Amino acid sequence: MSKSGEHVPNSPERFFFVHVQKTAGTTLYRRLQRQFGADAIYPNETDGDTVTAVIVPEHLVERWRVRDGAIRVVTGHFPLCTTELLDGEFATMTVLREPVARTLSYLRHHRKLTPQDRERSFEAIYDDPLRFHGLIHNHMVKMFSLTSDEMTDGVLTRVDFTEDRLERAKERLAGVDVVGFQERFDDFYDVLSRRFGWGLGKPAHANRTEPTNVPESLCSRIAEDNALDIELYDFARNLVAERAALDPTSK
Repeated sequence: MSKSGEHVPNSPERFFFVHVQKTAGTTLYRRLQRQFGADAIYPNETDGDTVTAVIVPEHLVERWRVRDGAIRVVTGHFPLCTTELLDGEFATMTVLREPVARTLSYLRHHRKLTPQDRERSFEAIYDDPLRFHGLIHNHMVKMFSLTSDEMTDGVLTRVDFTEDRLERAKERLAGVDVVGFQERFDDFYDVLSRRFGWGLGKPAHANRTEPTNVPESLCSRIAEDNALDIELYDFARNLVAERAALDPTSK
């Protein structure tokens, strides 16, 4: 698909972006609007409450039916297995981030946007069971390993983290068409542009928070608690490097 939106031979018809929290996915969403227009992207202003629209798979499935083929790009904080709930084939893409940096960004973002938590310590927010189990603990492994059968609460579904789950996450991540990294976002855009013929325009940064000093003890806890995410992230870096060696358009 070109900048003007016409079809490019062999370009996929639909796309599914696995939006891992705090990986600059909102920035990508805004640039995708330039390429496809708001009417072709999920969610848009017709899809109801924003939080529900981006974390509740059942809501996505219902809106998919209502919008009857108009959706070309699905975004949201949906595990990869959510594609199995939709009637369609997708080219898939995602962006990952170094796990400790991702978690610290999430904590800053939450405290900034949640008035009742602005005076709470990062440690207290981190220890909140809903946030820890739903959006922090080995979050990237969960996003790619979760199956549609075990997904009872979307991204908030609690799971046991085992070596088998990590291996499943690696296997499924290896099947994602375009994998990028938050710290190398321009490279990710370049791959999308070359591979699909997209014109995403200039950067449109969103949801940024300024780094804040945090205790080294918290960083150590995050690294220990998210050891599987760190291993998945390292696997992804090797995967992308291998793809680049085989195909310059996938670097």
